[in-house]
Order: sequence, then structure tokens, then C-alpha cells
Amino acid sequence: MRRPTLPDPSPEWLASLDEATLHQALLARVEAAWQLCCQYHPDLPRPKVWCDLRGKCAGQAHYGRGGLRFNPVLYAENRHAFLTEVVPHEMAHWLVRHLRDGRQAKPHGHEWRTVMERLFGLEANVTHSFDTRRASPTPYRYHCGCQAHFFTSRRHSLARKGRRYRCLSCAETLVYQSFVENEKRATNG
Repeated sequence: MRRPTLPDPSPEWLASLDEATLHQALLARVEAAWQLCCQYHPDLPRPKVWCDLRGKCAGQAHYGRGGLRFNPVLYAENRHAFLTEVVPHEMAHWLVRHLRDGRQAKPHGHEWRTVMERLFGLEANVTHSFDTRRASPTPYRYHCGCQAHFFTSRRHSLARKGRRYRCLSCAETLVYQSFVENEKRATNG
């Protein structure tokens, strides 16, 4: 595999950026990735960019809206990795989708892997390893015999209405642990 083709931003410089300048750095990185892609597909439309993605997903190529969506919480907490990995990952999706047979390509299939490795000079990693606790909309804590589980509002509502969930590791039924219970255990434990 080659070296990454986009310049490596300084982690120290990224750490010093305020929110507005950090957003501009993201836009500049998307522009640089798009320019690189245009060398191989000159008719590639320029994607719009939004920082409105929530949850555990770092980025998304959204073809219906005509652009790329990014998670602002994960970006702020993982600035360097976000610019060097997530932006090329999503731009690779954007490029593949706009190829002649792009609609038939698998999301992380051969074409996408080829763009990641040959065009961007990066490993074709499908998922990120960011800590998503602050970005994830899963505030409801459940527990079993072996670990904690975090539910979305929808799943929590279904559980409160009687739906049962079991741990895939220990097979115990998951039990809701409210914030008040968490605080009592922390102070008494």
C-alpha cells in the first residue's frame, strides 16, 4: 500500500482550533478529497457537507441529499483520525456511487476498497474505533450478569411496554438501571 495521498494535518494544530475553524478544516479536507477524486472522475459532483449526524456513526454519504454528513461530536473528539480516515472513507463512497455501475456496487465492496487503497493510500477499514459514549443517543442503561447495555429512547420504551431483551453473551434478561440507582451504587459501593 502507498502512503496516504492527502497531506497529514498536524495534531497540535487541530487541537488548537476553535469550533468555527475546525468546521472550516473539515470543509477544506472534503474539498481536497473531492479534488483528488476528480482527477479520476472529472464529472464527479461536488458534495454538500453537513455536520448533523448523531449517534455512533462518524460519517455518511447521503445520496438523496447530495452530500456527506458528519458527526460533530465525534469529529471534535477525534480531529486527526476524523480528517485522515473518515473524510476519505465517505468520499470513497461518494466516488464509487457516481461511477457508471456505482449503484450496483456493495457499500464496502471491491470498488470502495480499491478507492481507499489505491487513490487515498489508506487501509480499507469499514468501521472506526472512536469512543461513542458522548455522541450516542443511548442514555438508558440496562444490565445483565456480565455487562452494561445502553438503549435508545425507542428501545427503552419498548422494554417499558413489556418487550424482553436478553444479553447475547450470558443470555440473562436485561434489567433497567435508572440514573438514581447508578448514583446510589456509586456512593454506597
